[in-house]
Amino acid sequence: MESILDYSQLCKYCFQVLETILSGNGDINKISFPEQFKGKSYPLFVTWTTGKEKDLRGCVGTFAKDALEKNLIRYTFISAFKDSRFPPISLGEIKNLNCEVSLLVEFEKAKNPEDWVIGTHGIDIDFKDQYGKSYSATFLPEVAEEEKWDQKTTLQFLIRKAGYRGSLESVYNNIQVTRYQSIKKTISYDEYKKM
Repeated sequence: MESILDYSQLCKYCFQVLETILSGNGDINKISFPEQFKGKSYPLFVTWTTGKEKDLRGCVGTFAKDALEKNLIRYTFISAFKDSRFPPISLGEIKNLNCEVSLLVEFEKAKNPEDWVIGTHGIDIDFKDQYGKSYSATFLPEVAEEEKWDQKTTLQFLIRKAGYRGSLESVYNNIQVTRYQSIKKTISYDEYKKM
């Protein structure tokens, strides 16, 4: 049963991987993966934030439903060092970090671009412009709520994130929305050290 799983163990594992890489002490392949999650597969995102304000420091994930053992180590690395919006995380920053792991669940095709609930659903959009060029992007369930955006504003920011520079109205009727939910856990570096 999903409710008895300790999701903080996934965040702890991410911190162990990050700390091992940054310190250069040890082999990340020897870090023991949480037993209760072995054999489980989910699409996921790993998010690093910094400080009490939890300013974004890196966030990358995948919609591929692969084994957590494979994806978690991979996206811990990519979100910490390869998110093009930020410089790679350094050893000096680690004490101020928070790690969030989001396991994505309950994927459903939306009936229209606004068939989703702020604070409950993340959305993944796909659309083509008038020239047939394809675009896609996603926001996790907490993004619209944290930014205090309504659905239209969220869609406008999401089409920008996808790289499209035209208006929402010009592509609105072509947007295919997949809504989803997430099982999310966040721990700070201090909490990780106490574990």
